[in-house]
Amino acid sequence: MTIPSSPTLRTLGNSDLQITAIGFGAWAIGGGDWQYGWGPQDDNDSVAAIHRALDLGINWIDTAAVYGLGHSEEVVGRAVKSSAHKPYIFTKCSMRWHADRSIYNSLKAASLAEEVEASLRRLQVEAIDLYQIHWPNPDSEIEEGWETLSRLREQGKLRWIGVSNFNVDQMKRAAKIAPITSLQPPYSMLRRAIEAEILPFAQANGIGVINYSPMLSGLLAGKMTAERIAALPPDDWRHKNVEFSEPRLSRNLRLVELLREIGNAHGVTPGVVAVAWTLHHPAITAAIVGGRGPRQVEETAAALTFRLTGDEYESINTFLKENPA
Repeated sequence: MTIPSSPTLRTLGNSDLQITAIGFGAWAIGGGDWQYGWGPQDDNDSVAAIHRALDLGINWIDTAAVYGLGHSEEVVGRAVKSSAHKPYIFTKCSMRWHADRSIYNSLKAASLAEEVEASLRRLQVEAIDLYQIHWPNPDSEIEEGWETLSRLREQGKLRWIGVSNFNVDQMKRAAKIAPITSLQPPYSMLRRAIEAEILPFAQANGIGVINYSPMLSGLLAGKMTAERIAALPPDDWRHKNVEFSEPRLSRNLRLVELLREIGNAHGVTPGVVAVAWTLHHPAITAAIVGGRGPRQVEETAAALTFRLTGDEYESINTFLKENPA
């Protein structure tokens, strides 16, 4: 595996953060035994995956307090502390959990203040580079939540603040209180709803966009088969995802073969092509790419620099048009 030549850095929204085109996504390394888990995960594999990502030039990590109910943040903190590289660390708030591990949402000021302190402790940092409201729930608490993050930023605990999964109206409400540095929405060739209103709004208002699930949680990575999906651990949340089930699954696996064909011409995987498709949109600043071990990271690291030609981008869009869900 060759280390990519110096990847071009992109400015995230109104911030001074200069980020690589892909970042390390730390959802899956939260492990299993929680509502949105990906099944069992070895922490040593997770640390090795993060170290490999940083060695290959990726300069930011995206996690969330709720991933593994605090566990992902702890692993990220451990990995960064033991690395010579010092990446930007992005995390999220608003999804909390009870003692029985059931999840609830809160954007109350006192709750967010507690969350920030807990994340700082788990991540072993003095300030969080980008702190994001994970979900706009409860909707009635958005103003209180955003005002609180703005205040915590003034206190120096957060360097920049962003939102995730917000619609245009919710972003307008937040922007009246304090500027939004970034938006984190789901975006892939199989989830394009944000193209209509959300991406144009972000672009027009200087809001950086870091999209999650560009490979649709591994479906477009090139490793999935109907058999492998059926054999996923019972606590893997993807069993509930419509794209991983028939009748859509067969169409999606045919799409992967097109991505494989395009990727083969450049020596990259279908997953790298899927990530490059999202980066082709001018409103997208960067994409989050997960990794559960060093080899997986190496397979997707080419997305730091690989870009699609206009013709390749259109051939994928043509397939999607001719084979609707």
